[in-house]
Amino acid sequence: MTAANPRLTGPVPPGPAAGPRTVLAHPAVRGRLALYAVIGVNLLIVETMFVTSVTARNTFEILAKFLGLHLALLMIFQLVLVARVPWLERRIGMDRLTAWHRWTGLALFWVLLAHPTFAILAFARLDHLPFLREATKLTGAVGTLVGLLAAAVVLVAVALSVRFVRRRLSYELWHAVHAGIYLAVVLVLVHQSIEGSTFRSSPVTTVYWWALWAGAITALLVGRVAVPVWRNARYRLRVAAVVPESDSVVSVYVTGRGLDRLPARAGQFFIWRFPGHHSWWRANPFSLSAAPDGRSLRLTAKAAGTTSAGLRRVPVGTRVFAEGPYGAFTALHRSREATLLIAGGVGVTPVRALLEELSGPAVVLYRVRTMADAVLLPELDAVARLRGARLHVLAGRTGAGSPPYDPLGPAGLAALVPDVRDRDVYVCGPPAMTTAVLRSLRTLGVPRVQVHAERFALAGG
Repeated sequence: MTAANPRLTGPVPPGPAAGPRTVLAHPAVRGRLALYAVIGVNLLIVETMFVTSVTARNTFEILAKFLGLHLALLMIFQLVLVARVPWLERRIGMDRLTAWHRWTGLALFWVLLAHPTFAILAFARLDHLPFLREATKLTGAVGTLVGLLAAAVVLVAVALSVRFVRRRLSYELWHAVHAGIYLAVVLVLVHQSIEGSTFRSSPVTTVYWWALWAGAITALLVGRVAVPVWRNARYRLRVAAVVPESDSVVSVYVTGRGLDRLPARAGQFFIWRFPGHHSWWRANPFSLSAAPDGRSLRLTAKAAGTTSAGLRRVPVGTRVFAEGPYGAFTALHRSREATLLIAGGVGVTPVRALLEELSGPAVVLYRVRTMADAVLLPELDAVARLRGARLHVLAGRTGAGSPPYDPLGPAGLAALVPDVRDRDVYVCGPPAMTTAVLRSLRTLGVPRVQVHAERFALAGG
């Protein structure tokens, strides 16, 4: 039975109004353009630096230096993507930044194979030695050996991040191996200080190159270490209540000091740890299932693994370590006055929170297999009534009956929400449902800038 929610005892304060925006004024577009501009400018500088200063004794050496310089640039970009820079994270979203990190990692893998290969070929030609003998000879040099060690660490981490392999590893093992990337960064810096020559062609290029590395490392340390530690020391989060919502879903209320100063918004999520109850390695990204009210935070989770299943046994008073808030699934990204919120299963949690903050005409579609799976439904219905929103609970198996039941297909969506093209659409649910809905929205011609879907997950339960 769902417990009464004290947040709903009075009128819900109106959310910020959102009028029509031009595409270029949209936060996601501006975030991407800013990131692309920074990448483009630095790439242009690096290319100029290479062309004006490169010296080499054969073609293989030119290729090795070119690949080495861009290999370092890719690693710097990788650090920025996972640094959780607040300005970028709020506009682009952790899921997209993580996806770009994964694709950049794939490029890094191939460049990392090619760079030492061409370097060995270059020296083999100069020394008139076979490839393998030259490779053995080069490992005797400190700079080369350090570079090869860095390459080995990165190659192992990237290989274990391939989706097919990744799914078969525990989160703890994958995390431990992936953390080795930071060791690789140190080794790369040592390798470059010994072997690098392109960025040492002038004092200006030297200062630029090391400033680029320093900026990326600083962003990483601030975003991943300093800010989470400072916020948790400041807010002192603890479990205030644990409320079972169903046999498999539980809500955890978290309180702390001065939460009215925590910059969290409805639709965002935190990465939660309960160090007094679970090991430090066990962390999960759970959305806020109610809009932040300055007094407490609430997460609602379905038992899908060791950590989430154990939440109903977390003692009141347990210390909480939370990283965040993260996510671009917020009202900041609205471009239309009207909205359509589509939730599937426990994906209703950020949707339920977001509905509290939104203003203007809203429609909520809640897709579940059976009515028993509709967690938080009484709350969602109460918020919808206060907001004057239309709520449709869509229960049943997709494809059942004749004609086949498909409420989130193009025809089904058009029937339920005829003006869907004039609304911002927020989608959160299982991956298969989210993919199907995004396909339907494309078919219906909903502009991409009006579609907001965020996929976030960490391995482990």
